[in-house]
Amino acid sequence: MTGRLENKVAIITGAGSGMGASMAKLFAKEGAKVVAADLNEERLQEVVYAITDAGGDAKPIRVDVSNEGNIKEMFEFAQKEYGKLDIVVNNAGIMDNMAAAGDVTDDMWQKVFAVNTDSVMYSTREAIHAFLPQKSGTILNIASVGGTNGGRAGAAYTASKHAVVGLTKNTAYMYEPDGIRVNTIAPGGIKTNIAESMKGVDEHGMKRQMVGMGLSPEPGSAEEIANAALFLVSDEASYVNGVVMPVDGGWTVY
Repeated sequence: MTGRLENKVAIITGAGSGMGASMAKLFAKEGAKVVAADLNEERLQEVVYAITDAGGDAKPIRVDVSNEGNIKEMFEFAQKEYGKLDIVVNNAGIMDNMAAAGDVTDDMWQKVFAVNTDSVMYSTREAIHAFLPQKSGTILNIASVGGTNGGRAGAAYTASKHAVVGLTKNTAYMYEPDGIRVNTIAPGGIKTNIAESMKGVDEHGMKRQMVGMGLSPEPGSAEEIANAALFLVSDEASYVNGVVMPVDGGWTVY
């Protein structure tokens, strides 16, 4: 019995840890050849070693996703190594410091948008160019419940993830006739190391954000996000396009 992603080639950003690492390992287990991209080379190598040791196929590439040139190089690398591309997962992201609009700095706003939103646009554009000639391909963006609700983070992160949701829906609609699918997952509280990207927490923003934390279930695992991602990028989801799938244990139901 073949894997659900047999003969597929997938790019995954932020593959060095957390949800990206779990997706890379699961996709490889299901038969995909994985281009694993991350800024942290040490963590990335550990993930790739784990995949190859288990008999999978993965190649690492150091990528700063906020750099358009690096994104182009990532796509060129995938074509050079594997000769084609079927799946692109835009997973890399950072948190803000919980600051509301009145306190957010230009530097924080621009940094968060560069990593969380600009990178997704750069990658989506390259993916479309790769997918159009073959009339097939799927893009999966990792947004957040912060991209569907207003009180899960600061102004910069919330706006950046709302933008990812909008870009997902627009791209899904625009390229549906071309055999290209685009979906997004909106994770809730997931046990990852994204908190490492927070530098100095804004007290007012954090206090307001914490109001709804009592409604949040126990944090989920990166593997649970990977399982949802596997379905969305597989042929089993061939009729799923333009959706925002919450994977949050029911946090946003209330």
